[in-house]
Amino acid sequence: MRELTIALAGNPNVGKSTVFNALTGLHQHVGNWPGKTVERKEGRLILGAHQITVVDLPGTYSLAARSLEEQIARDFIVRERPDAVVNVLDAANLERNLYLTAQLLEAEARLVLALNMADVAAARGLRLNPEALAAALGAPVVVMTASKGQGLAELKAALRDLVAASGRRAAAATLKEVAR
Repeated sequence: MRELTIALAGNPNVGKSTVFNALTGLHQHVGNWPGKTVERKEGRLILGAHQITVVDLPGTYSLAARSLEEQIARDFIVRERPDAVVNVLDAANLERNLYLTAQLLEAEARLVLALNMADVAAARGLRLNPEALAAALGAPVVVMTASKGQGLAELKAALRDLVAASGRRAAAATLKEVAR
């Protein structure tokens, strides 16, 4: 069983802790105020033959750390380089949330985008186009409402695909080293 680490990153109040709880089966306290998660929380997820440590990072608007919460999130993503980052976004406020996404792409994080709170976006009359967003950003996009368990299977499938692709890349790199 291969050990992997996946970080959950996003702006405050986008539902990262709800996604974390859904993935890990844990029950971290969910609060709707800035700075609720001021440290990283860890849980486990089994995906096929992979044991994954899921890390719920504090909410951050950017990787340019101005607060303790942002510093914890930035340091984990930039220094510890998790195997993948699930960038949780508020589907009803994409414009505000995509600044962090752009920085994660610049940092060359392997991303899965989770457009959370799709029910709120629909109630506001917003139409999501995950295929266009995925094509534009070069990362898989999953539409979900984590509080209702919607999109969780799709998120796990996207993570499974990312993990499988990671394994193929690692095997190819090993073969290149052996061939030298």
